[in-house]
Amino acid sequence: MLEEKELTAAASASALRDEEGAVRADFVERVAQAITTEDSAALRELLGDLHQADVGDLIEALEPELRPKLVKLMGRDFDFTALTEVEDTVREQILAELPPAAVAAGVRELDSDDAVAILADLPKDEQTEILERLPPPERVALARSLLYPENSAGRRMQTEFIAVPAAWTVGRTIDHLRETPDLPDRFWEVYVAGSAGLLQGTVALDRLLRTKRPVPIADVIDEEMHSVRVTDDQGDVARLFEHYDLVATPVVDERDRLVGVITFDDIVDVIEQEAEDEIRALGGVGREEELSDPVWFIARGRFNWLLVNLATAFLASSVLGLFQGELQKMVALAVLAPIVASQGGNAATQTMTVVVRALARHELSSANAARIILREALVAVVNGLAFAVITGVAAAAWFKVADLGVVIGLAMICNLVAGALGGILVPLALHRFHADPAISSGVFVTTVTDVVGFFSFLGIATLWFGLK
Repeated sequence: MLEEKELTAAASASALRDEEGAVRADFVERVAQAITTEDSAALRELLGDLHQADVGDLIEALEPELRPKLVKLMGRDFDFTALTEVEDTVREQILAELPPAAVAAGVRELDSDDAVAILADLPKDEQTEILERLPPPERVALARSLLYPENSAGRRMQTEFIAVPAAWTVGRTIDHLRETPDLPDRFWEVYVAGSAGLLQGTVALDRLLRTKRPVPIADVIDEEMHSVRVTDDQGDVARLFEHYDLVATPVVDERDRLVGVITFDDIVDVIEQEAEDEIRALGGVGREEELSDPVWFIARGRFNWLLVNLATAFLASSVLGLFQGELQKMVALAVLAPIVASQGGNAATQTMTVVVRALARHELSSANAARIILREALVAVVNGLAFAVITGVAAAAWFKVADLGVVIGLAMICNLVAGALGGILVPLALHRFHADPAISSGVFVTTVTDVVGFFSFLGIATLWFGLK
């Protein structure tokens, strides 16, 4: 029976997506037609066997005004887990159109971590109204999770877990797992806790099933567990999972009481989110920007950094103004100067990308900073020498002036070294002053390479050719 359901779901996903994995336009059109005509039976037939992640992709492909109508037409058959698979802006728009009773009914069927993800997007008054419609145990657990800081372990954890006392035997624990009806849908560990809820250790399911029934649970617990606190940053938790190859980890409060569990599927989402945030930040795009955001929101978010970039561009151009007379005497300098600046900028971006990622993963610190700085400087010298020869030969051949090749070669070495040092020192300095190096580094590093590139090339040329 289970295999038949899996085959049906696979067939539905195949109908949804094309060979490249993108959502089919004709499938979206059929769903949109069913929504427009309010044909709930056809809608259930189209979506009934889809995985919630596929439903999330389909929702994002629909026109905004059709999305809440889909949820309403599906009624109790709509799995609210699909709303955790869409962008925040899309989810907020849908929830704003749904009555609190419908949201409360959908949230009631979710795991606590998914329920928190949905409730967190709502205003406080709507959160309160929905929580009041939930049974007291669920209401208390969700309200407590919402009090934890955003992007913390407390927000990511699910409060459904299995905890047994250390006095139980393996046999009693297995019987408890078989007889208890409201266990989590999936779990990999059983937690051992004292009477006050203090976490004592974990027991992996494979070890539990391999151990004879009379053995006390206390004899098989793993006391060297990697628990996290509710206030720990989700990025730190993700690195813990990655470092120790964890499948799940318990979450404790400030008194070491077991309050939840984080599983690897949640951490995959965290890793993806943080990677996307870093990519956006390196491009000067706000971490919160999404494809579904309106034009004004996106333009406003990008404006500040474009303004800063404009100011730094004027700063770099002012260097050219210092050599206005020299540029008039030797036009070749104006042609070649951008090449030096551009090559230094590219080298700086390479270094900066590696450094920002290393800082985010806590791989770069004061313990190894000096070694990394020296390594990047040496890499810049090696590449600088290579490109000094290549660029020098090309420039000399282009303008038929051999000395011009020497000048641009020396400037190329200077700027590649400056770019490498800027690419590592600027992010380190920003990190030291608790600024986000991913967002802030690009503008400043580009300014360094532009200023140094123009100044070194034109300065060396002025001295070499005696243009003053």
